Amino acid sequence: MTNFPFSLLFIIIIFFPPSLSARSYNVVSFGAKPDGRTVSTAPFLKAWASACNSAAPSSIYVPKGRFLLKGIVFKGPCKNQITFRIDGTIVAPSDYRGLGNSNSWILFSKVNKVSVVGGTLDARGASYWACKRSGKSCPVGAPSMTFNWANNIVISRLTSINSQQTHLVINGCKKVLIQNVKAIAPDQSPHTDGIHVQISSDVTITDSTLQTGDDCVSIGPGTYNLFMTNLKCGPGHGISIGSLGKDFNEDGVQNITLKNSIFTRSDNGIRIKTWARPSKGFVRNILFDNIIMNNVKNPIIIDQNYCPDDKGCPRKNSGIQISKVTYKNIRGTSTTQKAVNFECSVTNPCKEIKLQNIKLLYKNKAAMSSCKNVRGSANAKLMPRSCL
Repeated sequence: MTNFPFSLLFIIIIFFPPSLSARSYNVVSFGAKPDGRTVSTAPFLKAWASACNSAAPSSIYVPKGRFLLKGIVFKGPCKNQITFRIDGTIVAPSDYRGLGNSNSWILFSKVNKVSVVGGTLDARGASYWACKRSGKSCPVGAPSMTFNWANNIVISRLTSINSQQTHLVINGCKKVLIQNVKAIAPDQSPHTDGIHVQISSDVTITDSTLQTGDDCVSIGPGTYNLFMTNLKCGPGHGISIGSLGKDFNEDGVQNITLKNSIFTRSDNGIRIKTWARPSKGFVRNILFDNIIMNNVKNPIIIDQNYCPDDKGCPRKNSGIQISKVTYKNIRGTSTTQKAVNFECSVTNPCKEIKLQNIKLLYKNKAAMSSCKNVRGSANAKLMPRSCL
């Protein structure tokens, strides 16, 4: 494994150099109102412009209160590092259509050395979910916070509740630390993934609680060197690599580690999911270690037969090559008898899959395992008995 969390000391040096004094910009000084009713988008942008143009390190301060923001874009590059310090709550418009056609509610684009510390984001997504469930024509919905093409990012102690879509998106980024974050939405809220990472490298997610209506963490194409530890997942759809392989010319996923984490009453545990269609993509060098499953529906699953409505999958075989995946020290309870389920591609079988020290129970008895088109190895300490 080559993926390790980049040093916290590195973060401290990069973001808080001791020789420079930071300038602080309070959004209230620019006209923001903490009443939850007055739109404060323009004052936030004015505070950002001042911080972005500062030659010295700077901070933007959001005090206690509720600040109403419409869709907003914080654009870089900036002259120096910026820290968003949030003590209050940032709220979205009560009418979901106010955000519904935005790419994101709060977007950071092409920034470097930005940290977001503390605070709560409340996207008030319930009315949007109701629209989606009704079958009516609805906007596409907006993720709550997105970082596009950003480097050296820290997100710490942030709470996101009731997002319309994904809570936090990391797209096209390098060197990102996400720590002590909470993402919370009802288990029936559609597409409210906790954290989505794609086309990014050297990302660490640690000490976070993810309780959503979709994946706790979803990992998209082009993700390299992602390290996750001390996560609490559930309810939700588990932690998923994929879905991958929707496009033929798609970047692969490699060097992914998940350790020391707990899943509780989630629909899946650790999942790799690919479209059943041709693709140049791949998944390799994956480690799942020291994981607890508490009443999880599908604790360990590889599904290479994903094809919604059976459309666009002419041969129903995935081109994604999955290899060098290790599952070790995984224990707990499954709500389904088949706790380990490998459904790999006929044309590209899974290779070098390893099972070590697995103990999963179903109704106080050993669960079952199922393997299709998979090659690998297993040690003797396995429950259920290995199908490899």
